[in-house]
Amino acid sequence: MASLNRVFLMGNLTHDPELRHTSSGTAVTDLGLAVNRRYTNGEGQTKEETLFITVVVWGKQAGVVAEYLAKGSLVHVEGRLHFRSWEAKDGGRRTTIEVVADRVQFLSRRPGPAESADSAPEGETSDKEVPF
Repeated sequence: MASLNRVFLMGNLTHDPELRHTSSGTAVTDLGLAVNRRYTNGEGQTKEETLFITVVVWGKQAGVVAEYLAKGSLVHVEGRLHFRSWEAKDGGRRTTIEVVADRVQFLSRRPGPAESADSAPEGETSDKEVPF
C-alpha cells in the first residue's frame, strides 16, 4: 500500500528562530509557525482559528533561516510530519508531532534596525527560497 507524508504550510513566525548545533556540529533551527484558518460556522458567522506548529529546519538551511527571519516573518514551508517522544526531567513521557522542513520560502523580509515588520510596502516580498 502506498503512503504519503507531505505538508505545505504558510504562516507567520511566532518568535525569532532558535539556532543550535548538535554534538556532531549539524545546525538545527526551530521555528514557531502560526497558521490561520477562516471559516463560516452554522450560524453564518465568520470565525478564525489559529494553529501553532513547530517546524524544524536542518543543515545549511537552518543557518540561513536563523539569519534572515524574525518574529512575524511570513513563510511558506514544505516538509513532512515527524513524531518525536522523549523522557522529561520529571520522568514522564512526552510526545509531539512537528514538521521537518525540506524547503522554506521567505515571503517577507526581515525588518532592519530602523524599521518595523509593518514598514515594508504592501505586496513587497523577497520570495527567497532556500533549498536543502
